[in-house]
This record gives sequence, structure tokens and C-alpha cells, in this order.
Amino acid sequence: MIVSTNGLKQELKEYSNPMAKISRMVKNGEIIPVIRGLYVRDQNVSKNVLAGVIYGPSYVSFETALAHYGLIPERVYNVTSATFRKRRTKCYRTKFGNFYYTDIPARAYPYGLRYIAEQDSGYLIASPEKAICDKLYSIRPCYSQKELEYILFDNLRIDEDMFWSLDLELICNLAVLYNNTTLKVLRKLIEKHIRKQKNLQG
Repeated sequence: MIVSTNGLKQELKEYSNPMAKISRMVKNGEIIPVIRGLYVRDQNVSKNVLAGVIYGPSYVSFETALAHYGLIPERVYNVTSATFRKRRTKCYRTKFGNFYYTDIPARAYPYGLRYIAEQDSGYLIASPEKAICDKLYSIRPCYSQKELEYILFDNLRIDEDMFWSLDLELICNLAVLYNNTTLKVLRKLIEKHIRKQKNLQG
């Protein structure tokens, strides 16, 4: 369970000095500090659940979401999340790992999200299609389809078969919301693939 300093103070209001009691609870291992003003009672707390509480509003995305869906082969140890209107990337280094937060356009933020229930709580995570859009938005601009294919399948190491089995229409609809050069190229790449598939089908 995740609890704030204010929540603990409310729980301990019968004590003459709640903050002193909180300090003793930390020393005794009853609660574990995460960041200033935030504690957990269980060291096995889900990092994805924790990510949404440390800094928000936010949802898990980028490499963390791509790994969650098995789209990339790497095991991801840090948690990467999307935010909006924060104007800068944030990083929190904690005992539970590093938590990174990167802005995406406010217009794109609320779409393509899923809620996963976990540990009597839960967290928001980007769909596979949204995680791809978020990741491509966060990299340097890409101007050609050939370059984008290299980025997707060689650099990011996204599984090519899995990529083409995603909801391609959803990716195109989401991509429009970013007003981003790379995502415009992504739409063209997908449209080209769809035309090719239609031609092969006769």
C-alpha cells in the first residue's frame, strides 16, 4: 500500500508527535520512503503502480509499455511514463528504481490508454499502438520511410511481425494528434503497407 505523509499523519493523529512516530516507523522498517512525502508499506510494491503516484497525471508508456507487450526483446528496469504540460523531462531515482516522465502533446494524452488492476490498486498504461506513437514522438525527427523502418525494427528492435499485426488504423488515428514529422512518416509507411497487402490479395 502506498501512503502519503498527510495520510500517515491522519492515521497517527492520536500521537502527540505524529512525525516522530513516522520516523520510528521508517527506522523499524514498517514503512519505506519512496520520495519526499511518499511511503510504501510493502517493498514488493508494483513499480508501474508506483509510477502513477510519484508524478502525475501520467501513464506508463515508451520502452516500459513496449516491453510489457513483448514488442521489444529487452527487459526494462526503469519505468518510463508520459505526461503533458509539464514542459520538461523529470526523473526520480528511488530505492525501487528510476522513474522517468516525458511530455507528449496534451491533445494526444488521453487516448489509447488501458487500466490494469494490480495489488489492490492499478495503473494506466499505453496500448501497444499508443506506446509506439509516444516513443516515435520522443526521438529526433525522421524524414523518410526507409529511415523509419530502420528505427522501428533495427534501432528500437520492435518485432516486425507483431508491429504489422497491431491495429494499424488506430496507430494512424493516434498519429494525427501529435502533429509530428516522424508520425506523419509513420502514417505514410502504414498506408503503403496496407496498399501492398490489398494488391497481394488481388
